Amino acid sequence: MPIGPGEQDVRRLQLTGGATYTLSLPKPWVSANNLDSRDSIRIDWRSSGELMLSPLEESEEQRTEITIDLDGLPPGALYDHLMGAYISGVQEIVIRSKSDIKRKTRNEIRRFLRSTRGFEIGEEGDSYSRLISLLNAGELPLSASLNRMYLLLSSLVRDIIEALQGADTDLISDHDEREREVDGLQYLIERQVGSMLSSSQIVKSLGISRKQGVEYANLARSLERMMDHADQMARLTLDSDSIPKLKIQNMPLSALPIWLDSIKTLMINLRERDAYQIEEARNSLKSAQLELEEHEESLWSGKRKAAPLLFEDRLSESIRRLCAYARDFGEILLNMLAYDSIKRN
Repeated sequence: MPIGPGEQDVRRLQLTGGATYTLSLPKPWVSANNLDSRDSIRIDWRSSGELMLSPLEESEEQRTEITIDLDGLPPGALYDHLMGAYISGVQEIVIRSKSDIKRKTRNEIRRFLRSTRGFEIGEEGDSYSRLISLLNAGELPLSASLNRMYLLLSSLVRDIIEALQGADTDLISDHDEREREVDGLQYLIERQVGSMLSSSQIVKSLGISRKQGVEYANLARSLERMMDHADQMARLTLDSDSIPKLKIQNMPLSALPIWLDSIKTLMINLRERDAYQIEEARNSLKSAQLELEEHEESLWSGKRKAAPLLFEDRLSESIRRLCAYARDFGEILLNMLAYDSIKRN
């Protein structure tokens, strides 16, 4: 029985000419890639010992398309289907309906375009819309997107510290824009990593292994979750009628400089991979977490008014979660370090 996509086969090596080993290729694979005798095949010898075969003339990124039938979707479901298509790595998304597309549906399409990177409306009519990707998945290094996420996150936290100490709250009035940009970068990394799993050319363009790509996606998810809590702190600060007087040298604010120093160290070690520095940062974050837990337990033991106590309790919880997700970030770095250190014979 001929082998098909996703299946395995065992074939024997043959010795020809006394010095060359040959291996026959499955005919369905040759046909699917439009190959013929004497065509060239690229052979990539990977660090794991595996050989990756691909047609030499293979384009960097095959154009793929998906069609979404609006008539088969419940109201409000389009955005999730668009995001699923985006992360899967398709280059064109066609949205069709038997009747005219409603204004609310077009708003969902525009929301999707604001939330992602590289997609634009290429063609549009009363009952259809074609979205096309203008960004090659192998063009933007994953580390650049991670660094941008970190800068947006850390700058918002610094601005929150200033606002809580009496600075103008206009500093954090754009918190939702920063949060959306971090979300968009995380979706982009998910899309790129998904494309890596099916294209050796994108793996080569990005300059990292598929295993590293998956860990980069995990790092992006940790940063996105931290940004969620920074966004919550900004909303809490802006929505509160009276902010209690908090000092940077006291909990819970005193934990934020610890978090800032630790996440900076961890980001540096995305490149340096110093296990001692990573562990030191994670230990600092763990100590801050424990102090925040004790602080939260002590808040309700006195006779202070409920409103400022609730504000401080919610603030402390978000800072504690920032520390927890930063520790997860450090754990992922240690996993990457361990994987890179494996000796393969």
